[in-house]
Amino acid sequence: MATVFESLTVPRSSALPSSAFSPIVTSSVSTLSGRRNSGKLPEFRGLKIRPSSATRSSGSVSPSLRLGRRRGGIVCETQETAVDVPPVTDATWQSLVLDSESPVLVEFWAPWCGPCRMIHPVIDELAKQYAGKLKCYKVNTDESPSIATRYGIRSIPTVMIFKSGEKKDAVIGAVPKSTLTTSIEKFL
Repeated sequence: MATVFESLTVPRSSALPSSAFSPIVTSSVSTLSGRRNSGKLPEFRGLKIRPSSATRSSGSVSPSLRLGRRRGGIVCETQETAVDVPPVTDATWQSLVLDSESPVLVEFWAPWCGPCRMIHPVIDELAKQYAGKLKCYKVNTDESPSIATRYGIRSIPTVMIFKSGEKKDAVIGAVPKSTLTTSIEKFL
């Protein structure tokens, strides 16, 4: 079942006197099945409501009131578990990729490339999955064109695997995670 949010108005705490806060949401949430659930938002995995300091002391404050207070709000917990795949530039290429003792996966990408944005989360997952066994980096071909030219990159995204300073494999395009995993496993 999918949920559609029509609108949600939450007043700022500085805009209204404290007596104006009430656990009321001014609009409703409708589901695709046509049912309405007024005043209560559905729960989502990966999100949590961070209470403000005022709501921490009194445990009986409703969630909609917490959203209206300062320093409170909805926080995405997945950011805390994300692995940041660092960039490689012309200056760091030799030390990070070619001189690495472990296998290295390098994604060649550009900010304007739609398929590159599709494969970024896959590369992030692989970096987390193979942490300690494989190093993962990203090369922005607009900022480091000499690296892309040196390895004959004609299409992005291109994912290359290096081992002992040598290019071992290349996968071109936004491919499924399983394709990249198969390629990685050959060199671990």
